Amino acid sequence: MTNDINTLATALYVKIDDLLKAAPDLAPWRPEIGFTPRLSDAELVTLSVMQALLGFTSEARWLRHAHEHLTHLFRYLPKQPGYNKRLRDAAALIKNVIRALSVDTTLWTDDVWVIDSTPVECGRSKETVRRSDLAGWAEYGYCASHSRYFWGLRLHLVATLGGLPVGFALTGAKADERETLLDIFRADPHLVADRPEQTLIGDKNYFGAAFETRIAEAGLRLLRPTRKGETTTRPGTRLFKPLRQTIESINQTLKGQLDLERHGGKTPAGVTVRVLQRLLALTAAIWHNEVPGPLRTVTPDRAVTEI
Repeated sequence: MTNDINTLATALYVKIDDLLKAAPDLAPWRPEIGFTPRLSDAELVTLSVMQALLGFTSEARWLRHAHEHLTHLFRYLPKQPGYNKRLRDAAALIKNVIRALSVDTTLWTDDVWVIDSTPVECGRSKETVRRSDLAGWAEYGYCASHSRYFWGLRLHLVATLGGLPVGFALTGAKADERETLLDIFRADPHLVADRPEQTLIGDKNYFGAAFETRIAEAGLRLLRPTRKGETTTRPGTRLFKPLRQTIESINQTLKGQLDLERHGGKTPAGVTVRVLQRLLALTAAIWHNEVPGPLRTVTPDRAVTEI
């Protein structure tokens, strides 16, 4: 990210606030009669993105830091239980914000996507595995890229060569990568409907005649390395080594800079929103680096003020 994080927070808040004014149904449901939240939904999502970008994996420590250093941006900051509950309720909103930011970048129209999955570890001890609320969804799996076994989930990611998340899914560690990719496209048919001849680049796990037929029927072109035992060399072989580093660098950004595997979630809802939080942080950084010119003026009724 090349721009100041306070400037990013301001721009992101304005974008989300405008999105919610144009489509108020995207906001988390709350009863018509009751207290009005002192921290708006736009502020909540902005606060969560700043947490991910600044590397705070503990919500309690993050809120202590925010109380000390960010009161000039947020008029009100909740306590940790309220922040945690509201963030889990905002998972659908975060997904919509990811898409809204993605389509607002030049990378959205790229005609080449990279596809891969990466582990999201959720526990190591046998006692954690036995007692965790994630049992039944999280499971044991193997990561060939890092030669290790793990207990947890897998994040399946479709991204541009510039690292912009286009589609994603969170599954058990043993879920078939091919079926999950097809499920991503089935869940969002508009993603590929207007992209004839879109190119997908994946590793050797994306194979099989039936799978490649379904990919072709969707109007997509699949490039992958030649598997052992295949008699013909597949096209694009010389491209795979550098492009493999591209998808690995995207995964490393999520893990090394955004602490994907230090999410701290202990329930399905908790893990889901923390993964979404990091995907939004990555998307927001890419989006903000393309924001041209000075920021628009923020009116006095908006809590996040212009920097």
